[in-house]
Amino acid sequence: MQSSRTLHRAWIVAIVAFVAIVGAAGFRATPGVLITPLQDEFGWSRGTISLAVSVNLTLYGLFSPFAAALMERFGMRRVVSAALALVALGSGLTVFITASWQLVLLWGVLVGLGTGSMALVFAATLTDRWFVRHRGVVMGVLTAGGATGQLIFLPVLAHLAETQGWRTSALTVAGAALAVVPLVWFLLRDTPEELGLTALGATEPIVRTPSGGAAARALRVLRQSARKKSFWYLVAGFAICGASTNGLVGTHFIPAAHDHGMGETAAASLLAVIGIFDIVGTVASGWLSDRVDSRVLLTVYYALRGLSLLVLPQLFAATAHPSMLVFIIFYGLDWVATVPPTVALCRKVFGPDGSVVFGWVFASHQVGAAVAATVAGVTRDHLGNYNLAWYGAGLLCLLAALMSARIVTNVRQDRRAAILVG
Repeated sequence: MQSSRTLHRAWIVAIVAFVAIVGAAGFRATPGVLITPLQDEFGWSRGTISLAVSVNLTLYGLFSPFAAALMERFGMRRVVSAALALVALGSGLTVFITASWQLVLLWGVLVGLGTGSMALVFAATLTDRWFVRHRGVVMGVLTAGGATGQLIFLPVLAHLAETQGWRTSALTVAGAALAVVPLVWFLLRDTPEELGLTALGATEPIVRTPSGGAAARALRVLRQSARKKSFWYLVAGFAICGASTNGLVGTHFIPAAHDHGMGETAAASLLAVIGIFDIVGTVASGWLSDRVDSRVLLTVYYALRGLSLLVLPQLFAATAHPSMLVFIIFYGLDWVATVPPTVALCRKVFGPDGSVVFGWVFASHQVGAAVAATVAGVTRDHLGNYNLAWYGAGLLCLLAALMSARIVTNVRQDRRAAILVG
């Protein structure tokens, strides 16, 4: 047992995890910054470049539930270290590409598998193992690590791309991911029990038995959870979440602003400001998810996001006028605030399988993001603007708000709803 007067090891583990998430987040900032430079150098359409982003986002999501099971089988330290190395490899080799299929292979496949091996299931697994008290807040802070990485990397990568070329930006991301590996390997621990401790807030150790097959367990959990309507509401809502954030704004905001005469560094700085307020919003959402019904939080978040996206097309200009800054602040507070209540609902509805279930729910997030990234790019190629993509995403967010309100967390309520529907 650890003395109450000393810092609980859980906090050190959480800090290491935060740094790892920040280190891997560099690639999340890369596509929006490099779309225009790649288009200028190789003459590829935005739809072609967006395909590589879509493959990345799809694998990032689809591998997530298997990564959750792998972490239970082999441990977080091994999986996360390997994931960071894979991100570094994929991003570093990008500097040698000469054809679009190579971009798809490296950006899409290698980096997609690497980022998908840690993703948000890493944060969900860590908080589940190391925290009983403060779970919501810690999940919020770790989720905000991605936004922190965006805040750090976006202006830097945009500046490097403009002054030294996009290859320098790609190598910077590779170096950042690789630099975190030793920190993870030497300081991250899989469970408090292996150090003779208990989770923060727990009264006794938890005996964990590694599952025999990561893939088999992930598929088994999918089959079982798919029987509940609440699972499909979570899946559909989070798919819309991904479409309206990573897929659309994260990938296409910078080139959309560039279409209206704004410089890439200025547009990247605006996206970084979203990251600042995202940190505030996500941490606050984690605090609220410990105190407020998570269904209410999701309903409010999605509705507000939908309304903000519906007005965005009127706000683009060559300079960042006050109305755009208001959007940036408002949208930033809501960027990934959906994650803590979604994790809380997965844990509440599905119990011990909650982390793996969240892996599947997160997979839908990335599939939605992948579809949006490609559709928005093709829309821009054919219509000359992104307006249809912004309006469509706004309406889908309003639909997600309605679905979130229909999630049931009580087993008896879930059975009654199934009987009424059946």
